[in-house]
Amino acid sequence: MSALSRPEFNSEEAAFAHLEKIVWAGMPVCPHCGGVDRITKVKANLAKRIREGLWRCGQCKGQFTAKVGTVFEHMRLPLHKALQAVYLMTSSKKGISAHQLHRILEITYKSAWFLAHRIREAMRDGHVGQFGGGGGIVEVDETFIGRLKGKEKKAAFHHKMKVVALIDRNTGKARTLVVEGTTAKHLMPIVLANVAREATINTDEHWGYRPVRDYFAGHGTTSHGTGVYVDPANPENHSNTVEGYFSIFKRRMKGIYQHCGEQHLHRYLAEFEFRYNNRVALGFNDPDRSRQALLGIAGKRLTYRRFDGVPHA
Repeated sequence: MSALSRPEFNSEEAAFAHLEKIVWAGMPVCPHCGGVDRITKVKANLAKRIREGLWRCGQCKGQFTAKVGTVFEHMRLPLHKALQAVYLMTSSKKGISAHQLHRILEITYKSAWFLAHRIREAMRDGHVGQFGGGGGIVEVDETFIGRLKGKEKKAAFHHKMKVVALIDRNTGKARTLVVEGTTAKHLMPIVLANVAREATINTDEHWGYRPVRDYFAGHGTTSHGTGVYVDPANPENHSNTVEGYFSIFKRRMKGIYQHCGEQHLHRYLAEFEFRYNNRVALGFNDPDRSRQALLGIAGKRLTYRRFDGVPHA
């Protein structure tokens, strides 16, 4: 039996029951007044244009579904197809393109593209807390994303998008952010905000990390330019974990998505970061990741176009 044969992927009634269980934890909450009493389920009736998953609050007389107040609010697609998309995106190691979603779900490409960005927004965790607590090791590295064209090819990497990643070696968790540059004035504020002072930070020889030694318990470096990737005197001194993280991320961006606009890069980073932080090695399987993504839909909204007509998602 296929994983997509489950009831919530094929029935609107089962899909809403599945979402309600995750979002409300078994207790409906009115998004209009916050009430939990006198809430009743409205029976779906297509003839009377009563949609599936509808609830009514006896306190404020408002009607709502589990989608209200989430990234799925005002979504015109059937919920069971959205849940299929969540499962496909969370169970694919390198992701799945909007074109592939549009073919599998039999929806338009525009709908698949917007749905994928809604799900990426649900995957975003907000980056709370610091890495390296208790004197742990945190690996930090930066990379460049994108292709150069025409005259930009002569400008080396300056016109590419810049990304910095941090990996807490104790927890196995990663954190990625888009940065404007790779000098110390761009990198150090991020390191200082995301890493505990008692941590040891491992980087390559990039001069932008030189101030690290003034703020943290330790700073291990390896000279990649001379072919040294592990310190012979201290095998724990390396940044190979974060290098491997970027290696998979770049193959995914080139092989699956091929191109990414700078205004969307932070959500692609959030998607890859989510799958990395909820991988099998940390005890998560495909259904677990799908549920974890659905736990992140509440309190977030994306609109397709802003009031000025500029694409927002």
